[in-house]
Amino acid sequence: MKNLKIVVAGLLAGCLFSVSAQASDNVQLDGAKLGHWTMDYDAAAKLAKEKNVPMMINFTGSDWCDWCKLMDKDVFAKEGWKKYAAANAVLVTIDFPSDKTGVPEKYVARNEGLKKEFGVRGYPTYIVLDSDGKTRLGQLGAGKGMTPDAFIEKFKETTRFSSSAIAAIAKKDTKKGESLKKTLGEYRGATQSLREWIATGPEKNEANDKKYAAFKKQISDAQAKLSEF
Repeated sequence: MKNLKIVVAGLLAGCLFSVSAQASDNVQLDGAKLGHWTMDYDAAAKLAKEKNVPMMINFTGSDWCDWCKLMDKDVFAKEGWKKYAAANAVLVTIDFPSDKTGVPEKYVARNEGLKKEFGVRGYPTYIVLDSDGKTRLGQLGAGKGMTPDAFIEKFKETTRFSSSAIAAIAKKDTKKGESLKKTLGEYRGATQSLREWIATGPEKNEANDKKYAAFKKQISDAQAKLSEF
C-alpha cells in the first residue's frame, strides 16, 4: 500500500557559512535566520517557535539530485522566493550528498534519524511543520516548470491552517476557531494513524483493505469539512 503523501565543505575554523551546491544561498551551519537555509535543525526549531512561523525541511541530495538542483536554481535562488521566505519561513537543509565532507559529522546521524522520522523516500522532499516544530502541516515536492510564485502558492496552501492562521480566525470568530481546531485534530489524527499503520507493513488482504478504506474515509470526511473554512 502506498503512503499518503552542499554543501562543499572546505570548513575553516569558526566559519559560520559554507559554500553550497544549493544554488539558492549559502547554507548556514550553526544558528538560524528567517528565510536563510541552515543545517542547524535545533536552532531552526527554536527560531520558528520564537517567530511563530512555519518551518520547511528540505531533504536533499544537493550534489547529485537533478530535481534538487533544478528547484535550487529555478525557485530558491530567485529573489521572489527569498523575499517571501524572509518574512514567512524558517528553512532547514537536511542533506545527503555524494561528497560526505559536505555535511558536518555532528549532523550525519541526526540527518538519518530525521529521514526515518519523516518517512522520506526520495529527494527532494519538503516537509512543512508548524511553528511548534512538531505538527506536520504537509509535504511538498519538486515540479516541472516550477516557479517561485507557484511554489509560494503551494506553501501558502500547506500553511493555511498553521497555528498563527488559526489564531487569527479564532480572534475574529471564537466558535469558528474552535470548530476548525476540532476538525484539524480529526484530520491530523487520521493521517498520522494511517502513516503509522502503513509503517508496520500490513499485508495485502481483505481485512487490511477495509481498514485502509476506513482511514481514507476518515481523512476524506475531515478534508471536506476543512474545505468549508
